[in-house]
Amino acid sequence: MGIQGMELCAMAVVVLLFIAVLKQFGILEPMSMEDSSDSELELSAVRHQPERLDQLQAQTKFTKKELQSLYRGFKNECPTGLVDEDTFKLIYSQFFPQGDATTYAHFLFNAFDADGNGAIHFEDFVVGLSILLRGTVHEKLKWAFNLYDINKDGYITKEEMLAIIKSIYDMMGRHTYPILREDAPLEHVERFFRKMDRNQDGVVTIDEFLETCQKDKDIMSSMQLFENVI
Repeated sequence: MGIQGMELCAMAVVVLLFIAVLKQFGILEPMSMEDSSDSELELSAVRHQPERLDQLQAQTKFTKKELQSLYRGFKNECPTGLVDEDTFKLIYSQFFPQGDATTYAHFLFNAFDADGNGAIHFEDFVVGLSILLRGTVHEKLKWAFNLYDINKDGYITKEEMLAIIKSIYDMMGRHTYPILREDAPLEHVERFFRKMDRNQDGVVTIDEFLETCQKDKDIMSSMQLFENVI
């Protein structure tokens, strides 16, 4: 995976990571015929019982059969119906053995953990996937902004973006080509702010982020690559 363009938007990396999680959970496998009849029974078998599938269908862009398949994979990996941060980090570390995915997985976990209770419920999982895989451009960009806005104050600072970029570099490991200089993350952040910080006040607002991203062809293309994954 190329490093160029990360100063604009790491959305492609985000989506690739979720593809890895989908495969880890086994939810890209073909759905068997008994899924439909067993799904409601399965929903009552876990310690955390998610909302009914018809409610989740109304909240997402997945069909009922897709939600059944997603739930089956989620339950197989997480029998309690919850994913804690340590489990989340372990899953991602398996796909980036050459690097350290711990910090980036932490940021992703927080973006998914909408209520900040330290656990990802099935509802959190499918709502996030629905946005990333089938959401509108506006929805995907808002999700990305929320990922970068680490302290959730409505602004992206240079410190926050530097932390995100460094975590991506750590995740990719030292075996990238061309070899990255030590100051490369800071350079990416400076490029990001030259493009995004329209009024040069030192922070990037959601409006600045949306406007700039929607004018960038590479970013727009990156968010449409995985729309038909499931």
